[in-house]
Amino acid sequence: METEMEMENKRRQANILITGTPGTGKTTTAELLGLATGKQVLTVGEYAKREKLFLEYDEEFDTHYMDEDRVLDGMEEELKEGNVIVEHHSCDLFPERWFDLVVVLRTGTEKLYDRLVERGYNEKKVQENMECEIMTVVLEDALECYDNSIVMELESNSVEDMESNVEKIVEWIANFENQE
Repeated sequence: METEMEMENKRRQANILITGTPGTGKTTTAELLGLATGKQVLTVGEYAKREKLFLEYDEEFDTHYMDEDRVLDGMEEELKEGNVIVEHHSCDLFPERWFDLVVVLRTGTEKLYDRLVERGYNEKKVQENMECEIMTVVLEDALECYDNSIVMELESNSVEDMESNVEKIVEWIANFENQE
């Protein structure tokens, strides 16, 4: 019987995590990358909603809290073979073995503020997310949770940035998946 490590080493199709503060372009980047590569895109919040895996709702922050254990249990089977792009606003939830590349998207504060306000986020939620981006919380989490060699930090201020980022990730995927 194969161990998890042996199964992971046999995976030849990359699993990629796209993460970043809300408003940095994760969903758009993941969708563009999915179109460019044919990989499945798994948006964690949508997955939790579809599978009814929420525990409670926080009115102050206007957000639902997921049953993380059940979310992880459900996702594990989908990621086993590789070929999946996971999109989520944090990265410390997932086992390190799941991902071959962790992409952290960063956005300038002025652009990020405009995006969050445009989404209709309340003032407290906007402030919290702005502080998170300024303090590089998601990037620091990625560097703590994953081998630094698989963490890629990319600017995501414009559509042109997103298109360029997709090209960079596609190139990385080609190099990874063509290894012997």
